[in-house]
Amino acid sequence: MNSIKSLMAVCLFLLPTLGAVAQQPSNPAAGTGTTPVRNAATVRGCLNGQRGNYILVEDNTNLVYALKGVSNKLDSYLNHQVEVKGRMLPGTIKTGVNPSKSGSNPADTEHGVDGVPFQVSDVQTDVRLIAKHCKAADQE
Repeated sequence: MNSIKSLMAVCLFLLPTLGAVAQQPSNPAAGTGTTPVRNAATVRGCLNGQRGNYILVEDNTNLVYALKGVSNKLDSYLNHQVEVKGRMLPGTIKTGVNPSKSGSNPADTEHGVDGVPFQVSDVQTDVRLIAKHCKAADQE
């Protein structure tokens, strides 16, 4: 009978402790103040585009990324090799602009290609110039 009372006392003591542990977040980075970004990536390539619609053609794979969240702030990087940090969004998006129309409506695209949407959080910190000229395809 003493062993049953001892076991009950231990259970009553551990029960609140287990409840507190169960409420802790399971994400190891949650306590560090930095949360991991889903689909985070860094891509390098040649920046092209016009009128605030920018695409990045990755150096090694020739994948096309449609940059989002950059407004028209990358004109000085056009036709330069850049490195961009951001996160890939699901799906694809039609890229390209019809020079005879204004706006960025996908129906207005001419010679568009499908690209992976790539969200940039902060142009100032997430876009970096690598070279003033894009790599030639035969140099890769």
